[in-house]
Amino acid sequence: MIYSFYLCLYMKCPACYYEDTKVVDSRVAGDGLSIRRRRECLKCGFRFSTYEELIILDLTVIKRDGRKEPYSREKLVRGLTRSLEKRPITDEKFKKLINSIERDLQVLRKAEVTTSQVGQIILKHLKKVDQIAYIRFASVYQSFQDIEAFREELNRSFPKNKGNKKSPKK
Repeated sequence: MIYSFYLCLYMKCPACYYEDTKVVDSRVAGDGLSIRRRRECLKCGFRFSTYEELIILDLTVIKRDGRKEPYSREKLVRGLTRSLEKRPITDEKFKKLINSIERDLQVLRKAEVTTSQVGQIILKHLKKVDQIAYIRFASVYQSFQDIEAFREELNRSFPKNKGNKKSPKK
């Protein structure tokens, strides 16, 4: 919370760039995972809204080749956006997906995580949200060498329910 307070203390007015604004109203945003603040500039009176969200700090991702880089929410969002392209998902559901993935990363309580750990967490959540997006993400993440490896992943991830087969209509 100190981090959020620090950001709010120096929030500049987008109209006149004055460095002092006051919070007029605070509410939990519709997704329940962020806070919407209504602000007013103390110099020009311009009103605007800001949003505060949870930010994962101090998390390092270890790449497959051993390089290390700081965790990037933007990379997560880009990868999921590609997987979910032209899929029926609302903005709210997308935000909840991102937050669920980040929550699981935090639960690990590690300063460093591998791309494999991140990928498995993403796949776990995508499988619940959208099976097509899951397969899209898995095909890139797991770098299938041929169609047979891809077919094996499909069969492993989505086994056929033999007991629930419906007879074809005649």
